Amino acid sequence: MKGKKILQVCAIDLSVDALLKPLILKSMEEGYIVHNACTDTGKFEQLRKEGLTMINIKIDRKISPISNLKSIIDLYKLMKSEKYDIVHVHTPIAALLGRIAAKLAGIKHIIYTAHGFYFHEDMPSFQYKLFYNIEKYAARFLTDWLLLQSREDYELSLKDKFLEEDKIIHLSNGVDIYNKFNPCLISEDVRISMKRELQISNDDIVFTFIGRLVREKGIFELLEAFIELSKKYNNVKLLLIGDLLGSERDQESYYKIKELLSYPGIIYVGFRKDIPELLSISDVFVLPSYREGLPRSIIEAMAMEKPIIATNIRGCREEVFHEENGYLVKKASIKSLYEAMENLVKDKDKRLAFGERSRLIAEQLFDEEKVINKQIELFNSLVSKGD
Repeated sequence: MKGKKILQVCAIDLSVDALLKPLILKSMEEGYIVHNACTDTGKFEQLRKEGLTMINIKIDRKISPISNLKSIIDLYKLMKSEKYDIVHVHTPIAALLGRIAAKLAGIKHIIYTAHGFYFHEDMPSFQYKLFYNIEKYAARFLTDWLLLQSREDYELSLKDKFLEEDKIIHLSNGVDIYNKFNPCLISEDVRISMKRELQISNDDIVFTFIGRLVREKGIFELLEAFIELSKKYNNVKLLLIGDLLGSERDQESYYKIKELLSYPGIIYVGFRKDIPELLSISDVFVLPSYREGLPRSIIEAMAMEKPIIATNIRGCREEVFHEENGYLVKKASIKSLYEAMENLVKDKDKRLAFGERSRLIAEQLFDEEKVINKQIELFNSLVSKGD
């Protein structure tokens, strides 16, 4: 598709780096000219070195009328100037602003990938209705193609006629399960070295969490459940991977988390890029979130042959099959989380069986290459129409 132009729009450069880069690189390999518009938070230089065309447009991640309007104007000007064949938008606010700009600019093909609708079952009714209607009518009037990572979102969109049925696609989510998240690629020497670095012994049972250390990720329940578990079992460790952000609105939570991180057996490593290696020395992956789209971290852990403990919420329950490759626990329940963790401490055979099943499910359902190819096929079909 030589010379055809795609604009990818999201809120921040971290999303380009962590979520969109494989699709962008594959599109470029297919001959597309791809531009990426988002806020530069410090990753532009690295992404440009990797060959990506980055365009700095400030996009707030919250509703802020003046700032949002400026983003729409800047995106509109860019789209009118560059005359893109396809505009592909991601992340809730950026997706809405990007679609408004694309519609105003007369873009022929507007695609929205919902990585997880913002509204969810535990919102107050009025709030749910507000965000539900924003998603529904933005899909109906501003979107040509709606791609859903979550099957539950996909089924809801079909049922409530967000768009014509043939314009709604279940995309799923995926990771590179063969060349990156593959336990066969991690040598025993690497595992030994990693355990030595983190002071983990061979007898330890390691629970691992990946994500921002904030209340809505269930971090307090996880810390409390682990502390109780460690009082009964002296060979358990909790490996926490991700940022603890001092700028979080809830400062009280920030300081409380910081205090709990010093508890014996808790290993906090911050943001890391060597996720496959860290997962290779883990025994169980835990994600007790309150809300998710279709969490990539669970797929990464499944691909690395790990049993999963996750909350019984949208997204997680599409990846974790209760008592098949892990446990689904009650949201915000220390007791439910503790019981699941203790079950896997006591039963090594179950840990291994769940882990093997996780890998098989990842191969069947969450292969990144299949997800990318589905999008490339859509791009090709749109630009080949020549309309």
